[in-house]
Amino acid sequence: MSNPVLHAFFLGRAFAEVLSEKIEENFTNALSELGRFDAEQREQLRQFIEEVQTRAQVDVASGDTVNTTPSEDFSVDLQERIDNLRAEIARVKAELKIYRAQKT
Repeated sequence: MSNPVLHAFFLGRAFAEVLSEKIEENFTNALSELGRFDAEQREQLRQFIEEVQTRAQVDVASGDTVNTTPSEDFSVDLQERIDNLRAEIARVKAELKIYRAQKT
């Protein structure tokens, strides 16, 4: 190949073919990964739904009928904990007052 123009033509054509093949390969791999990701997400969602349904069935079978929602349970537990802490603080204050009175 002594003709530089002919050499440049074949070089350009080979470059375009290789580039086209690489793009096609990467695009195919990307679609494959996307399909795999979609399948994994669907499977995880299916498992999640199945777990929720199983827990609900267990609750129904055990007769757990609670009229409060989890957030209400949390607020009741939190309020009870606050009340207990306040009572403990009052008890410690009373004991501290007695202790100080005995010291004087």
